Amino acid sequence: MTTRLITCHSILQLDLQHTYTAPALTDAHHMHRIVMGGFKGWVPDGAPDARAQVGVLSTWSADLKTETLLIVVQSRVRPDWSGIPRSALRQPVDVRNVDQPISPGDRFTFRTIVNPVRARPNKETPGARSKRVPHARPEHVRRWFEERLHAEGAPAPDRGIETIGADVDRHDLAIRMLPPVESDHHKGLKIARAEIRGTLTVTNAPTFAKTLTNGFGRARAYSCGLILTRPTTK
Repeated sequence: MTTRLITCHSILQLDLQHTYTAPALTDAHHMHRIVMGGFKGWVPDGAPDARAQVGVLSTWSADLKTETLLIVVQSRVRPDWSGIPRSALRQPVDVRNVDQPISPGDRFTFRTIVNPVRARPNKETPGARSKRVPHARPEHVRRWFEERLHAEGAPAPDRGIETIGADVDRHDLAIRMLPPVESDHHKGLKIARAEIRGTLTVTNAPTFAKTLTNGFGRARAYSCGLILTRPTTK
């Protein structure tokens, strides 16, 4: 079954020394405001699920040598980035419509930043909600990610965990732990992050398209869970 990923990608290249951009590396909420700044007016002000309604996912990387912040934003709607000061832009914002057919067996190279956490029973308060504890080692992140894969020809795993609708080449899967992001705006906010790169094969096209559209894992409001793909040459 073939399906399609229909979305919009924005590529922002910002000057890290500019006052508009500089706080983003020390305050995760400031980064969130930059990302959501392109979607004013699409949903009522103060809507608790504004990001999800407009389908916003993002990922970013900072080149400290060139003082450049690269942000990739995915969305269901076409954003308006005119609110970014022109002096903060290293390059004009590149906005691209995406219409990508997806079929079982398609292969893509991919990169994603995830917030890998596990639930740990709260032993201090019986009956209380489990605590979410971040994975801190690459081998634990690998196991966390592999739990969400769906091998070709196998039934979907029944572990109460959403799969991504694809399998990966385990031998070239690369895991890199990243510094956590924090914010004084939300007391106690600290988000563990890991980068995952590799090559994947689609095993369930509708599920994979849904994963690409909605992201996966937690902390999607803070630039986690977006999977960037590129078709491999056959």
